[in-house]
Amino acid sequence: MTILLLGKDGQVGWQLQRSLAPHGRVVACGRSECDLADPDRLRQVLRATRPKVIVNAAAYTAVDKAEAEPAAAWRINAEAPAALAAEAAASGALLAHYSTDYVYDGGKTTPWVESDPTGPLGVYGQSKLAGEEAIRAAACRSLIFRTSWVFDARGGNFVKTILRLAREKESLNVVDDQIGAPTPAALIATVTGLALALLRRGESLAAGESRLYHLAAARPVSWCAFARTIVTLAGAMPGFDLRLEPEAIRAIGAAEYPTPARRPVNSCLDCSRLENDFGLQMPDWQPYLERMLHMLAAR
Repeated sequence: MTILLLGKDGQVGWQLQRSLAPHGRVVACGRSECDLADPDRLRQVLRATRPKVIVNAAAYTAVDKAEAEPAAAWRINAEAPAALAAEAAASGALLAHYSTDYVYDGGKTTPWVESDPTGPLGVYGQSKLAGEEAIRAAACRSLIFRTSWVFDARGGNFVKTILRLAREKESLNVVDDQIGAPTPAALIATVTGLALALLRRGESLAAGESRLYHLAAARPVSWCAFARTIVTLAGAMPGFDLRLEPEAIRAIGAAEYPTPARRPVNSCLDCSRLENDFGLQMPDWQPYLERMLHMLAAR
């Protein structure tokens, strides 16, 4: 069985190369092999590969930049998934795709469930939601995973940004009134592999069936609390030369740190549907963070 993985060089894509390997022959493509902004090339790769499973880990993820580049975000996050879904519907392939907590407006005070109304606040979330809708409209067999605050030792993310700033600064302001769950890319990849196995690579899905799941680690925190944890753990390890102390990280409101794109106040995702359907329990993110820091310290 052939599995086509798109976005192999990203945080989730890199981890997926490991988790998908036991399930078949993985054809992993990065932007140089298959740019999602080029629909003709995308179709060529799909028809040449003839995969039974398509896993799309590629996306336009620059949340603030998307406000100035809506066409680029829409092309990759909405139009490319639509093309993938159309090809999957025609060939009978299963499409696994990743979406975001930013499809919600953040106004709810409890964790979001999959049936809650969406209301993205910016171009990034709007384009990702359009991608979801296009997949469902194509009536292919599909799995859509909404996740949040992804981090990994590979690629750029909040953890690496905080570590860089902690080497440069003796004080730092971090937003404390936005809450979500930091989610390891390794967890996303592992759950994807398990889901594929339990669904027999999609064979147990009915024709045209689309399933939507929330996939995030347990124990939501604010950005500020997350930053303090990163600095506390890294500061206790050899290999990091930090100037910043955890207590020097000042909690501020989002209004004090304006950005081009608005973020949801509450990004907490309820993962009960995923846990119940696959017999899983979402783990805490901190052990994954500790492993990541050990990996970075050893470099």
